[in-house]
Amino acid sequence: MPTHFHAVVWLDHSEAKVFHIGLTGADELTLHPHLQTKHLHHKANEIGSGHAAPDKHFFEEVTHALEDAGEILIIGPASAKTELAKHLHEKHPAIGKRIVAVEAADHPTDRQIVAYAKQHFKMPPPRVATGTAG
Repeated sequence: MPTHFHAVVWLDHSEAKVFHIGLTGADELTLHPHLQTKHLHHKANEIGSGHAAPDKHFFEEVTHALEDAGEILIIGPASAKTELAKHLHEKHPAIGKRIVAVEAADHPTDRQIVAYAKQHFKMPPPRVATGTAG
């Protein structure tokens, strides 16, 4: 399992990217729901919101990936981020209390996700080795 204290998870209803971030680098894990969600459209005079129900099994896989994190940042473009946070608070309160923020983020690259998390957690930039002439 990862040994880094901070974790960021970017997710939507079709994918979750979990990064455990430390001063020496980041470990990445990508998860997908077992049953891909369909695009639902709400029609007038029909029952239902037109939204897919949260995939509890998918959320449990993400939860397992976050078990060792000391602080968790959850980001994503749609409602999955808030659904995951709610799931963690209700089903896994010990992990849920480690969520430091839930924020909107469109579809950043992996590098952008890690950079955003490092900035959010106020992690120092990597040191550049400087040589000294002897």
